[in-house]
Amino acid sequence: MSLRSVLRAQTADCHVEVDKLFGTFDLSDRQQYGAFLRAHARVVPAAENALEEAGIDRLLPDWPERRRTQKLLADIHELGDPLPPSLAPPALHGEAALWGALYVFEGSKLGGALLAKAVPDYLPSSYLTPQGPKSAMRIFMDRLGASNLDDPDAAVAAARDVFGLFLQAGQLELEAVP
Repeated sequence: MSLRSVLRAQTADCHVEVDKLFGTFDLSDRQQYGAFLRAHARVVPAAENALEEAGIDRLLPDWPERRRTQKLLADIHELGDPLPPSLAPPALHGEAALWGALYVFEGSKLGGALLAKAVPDYLPSSYLTPQGPKSAMRIFMDRLGASNLDDPDAAVAAARDVFGLFLQAGQLELEAVP
């Protein structure tokens, strides 16, 4: 079974939970959209830095083009919202953990492109709009499929950890929205 198939099967429950939680945000409402972005800001910058510190550029040389932190922070700044405190980044030890975390981050871009349609034109949405190198998802999936990991469990654990961070962040922001 491919690593992609293993990740999909063993994190499906997490994916459903995250989709359900983030689906409760009304992205057409300025306040809730801001909370949605702040939830992501609790995870994305620190996690992207953790990916870099763990050597993501060895697996994806086009990593700098895939980063989304600057777009996320720019959207939050444009809304005039404060940045929330970051959650602790995931522990990413080894290639398997990198692939697992990337699986969540790259997949979230697909979801973001769908969610962007719900954001009114007068709100900033560069974070959710498709970005990265041309054919970025295909390139990622090809590389993920070509990875020969001895320990797919470590990839699954990292992916589940990242999904968990998004769940925690989303819950924190939903609790703060009046």
